Amino acid sequence: MTEQEAKTRIERLRTELHKHNHRYYVLSDPEISDFEYDLLMQELTSLENKFPKFYDSNSPSQRVGNDINKEFVQVQHNTPMLSLGNTYSFDDLRDFDKRIRKEITNPFEYVCELKFDGTAISLQYKKGKLVRGITRGDGTYGDDVTSNVKTIKSIPLTLIGGNYPEEFEMRGEIFMPRAGFEEMNNRRVKNGEAPFANPRNASSGTLKMQNSSEVAKRPLDCYLYAISGNDLPYNTHYENMMAAKKWGFKISEYIEKYDSIEGVFEYITKWDKKRKNLPFDIDGVVIKVNDFRLQERLGFTAKSPRWAISYKFKAEQALTRLVSISYQVGRTGSITPVANLEPVLLAGTTVKRASLHNADQIELLDVRIGDMVYVEKGGEIIPKIVGIDLSQRRAEARKVEFIDKCPACHTKLVRKEGEANHYCPNETGCPPQIKGKIEHFISRKAMNIDGLGEETIDLLFRNHLIEDPADLYELTREQLAGLERMGEKSAANIIQSIEDSKKVPFQKVLFALGIRYVGETVAKTLAKNFPSVEKLEAATLEELVEVDEVGERIAESVYQYFRNPVHQRLISRLKSYGLKMEMDEIPEASGKLNGLSFVISGSFKMHSRDELKALIEQNGGKNLSAVSSKTNYLLAGENIGPGKQKKAEKWGISIISEEDFIKMIH
Repeated sequence: MTEQEAKTRIERLRTELHKHNHRYYVLSDPEISDFEYDLLMQELTSLENKFPKFYDSNSPSQRVGNDINKEFVQVQHNTPMLSLGNTYSFDDLRDFDKRIRKEITNPFEYVCELKFDGTAISLQYKKGKLVRGITRGDGTYGDDVTSNVKTIKSIPLTLIGGNYPEEFEMRGEIFMPRAGFEEMNNRRVKNGEAPFANPRNASSGTLKMQNSSEVAKRPLDCYLYAISGNDLPYNTHYENMMAAKKWGFKISEYIEKYDSIEGVFEYITKWDKKRKNLPFDIDGVVIKVNDFRLQERLGFTAKSPRWAISYKFKAEQALTRLVSISYQVGRTGSITPVANLEPVLLAGTTVKRASLHNADQIELLDVRIGDMVYVEKGGEIIPKIVGIDLSQRRAEARKVEFIDKCPACHTKLVRKEGEANHYCPNETGCPPQIKGKIEHFISRKAMNIDGLGEETIDLLFRNHLIEDPADLYELTREQLAGLERMGEKSAANIIQSIEDSKKVPFQKVLFALGIRYVGETVAKTLAKNFPSVEKLEAATLEELVEVDEVGERIAESVYQYFRNPVHQRLISRLKSYGLKMEMDEIPEASGKLNGLSFVISGSFKMHSRDELKALIEQNGGKNLSAVSSKTNYLLAGENIGPGKQKKAEKWGISIISEEDFIKMIH
């Protein structure tokens, strides 16, 4: 066989196998037997081995994965993966509907979809090929898990049909069907391995495995539920989903449109009753405004879109006995009472512990040791006690006395006025607080130091090698290699990761400090308003309170943190080790595009689309996803979408080239 003949045959086999994959895993309508499919795959694999120059990462043969352990790289999402607001009541949905109808007076449609209980994924496609799969991560950055995603046979590596955009993104949920999950767990038990608790945990854990050949053995599936990008064929969510189905994506057959909130209620009621009959787990329903232009008008809050909401089904409950109450100390000194229970099966998980939150909750429930208690999963994630079967209360049961001393360091607890929790004030001498602060400091969303888990931090602490986060930067490879269960290679990797953390931006360093009430979003806001640690240290209480999203409680916490000598010494040491204590310089906005809105379409010679979007924002302009009457300019490159061009011409919107745009900002 000549090279040209081999190339032709390989391409034909790939096309045929992609088609059969789609018919089997997406349409559930196979045309050929498994034996015939295997013969085609064997022929393709044999030809690819003989002619390696025709290698293609999106070949059907690559779905088996490989045995290379791959460290995941964090990449930025094209657009943030925001969470949806949750509700458990129809009254909240009526309020949601009223808020929208205040803004939109014309008739519009809702789209209802099942809320799959798995792990979110973002898939990027270029020229009909899958180029990247990214986990949700923190919503802004996620892990590149492309090699693992390619093993999931319901995710198309190469699109079919036509009329798909040159570049776009699909978002969806990777999950494990119940039958596959049970079969996998049975195999694990036979092999002496621990079974997974539930399909959601199994899906999430599998996607983060570093050996893609192992991922390929797990029964993962994927439904896609959102699309974004330029040049989409329609201006509505539902119609784009139907188009995506023709391109080879697995789109839920349970998606429906309604023109009123009453229709939404009918959909929710129907699936609340029928969800147990589905072959996979769901935990609610997602409701979206169908029209993209209306979505754009409604906009977003800091954390979620205003045009979509999630209705969560009522959590399952189980009845079990409360055996005892223990108390945990958090990194901020907060004391959390934990109920130790007789094991009980709840929503697919064996529950042995549940949160009791605080002293007020114990008092409110009047829960007592030995009581039969109702346990529920809050949002079907965190178990909590929601009630007591008083008919089974024992006569000798006594009221619970909340502890008055820290269970770890025996310091007298304090409780500030207006706060629900008790706190241990010994933040520099209480072991759980010290270790908790270091664990927070090294976490992925903070300094992202790999190789140092909870057990290793405990080991380092017990060996008196670390007592605060700054001590990490004085560790040596020899010290680490000498510890139990720690080899030379692991020690070297940890030291390198600690060194790499010095490049982490200021806003993440600020979050890593673990200042009470300062989460990721507040840390970013503070860093933006006080772009160096010196400016933040010098900020008055009044200046802090004036910052958006910073109330009096946060301002007081930040102000007091930087006036504590212990914290001042910590920051001084971190600064001396080279951590970033000021914001990186960003180009100063010119304001030349203030008040102007742009839609970008096509491909460009001098800049990527992301670079053009950044230039628009840096100069005061706004990026829109679709052409509307609010658009000022259509920035057009080669292969511009005909739909966008027609709309721009219809509304008299100026169509400019890349060169025209550059002149505008210079």
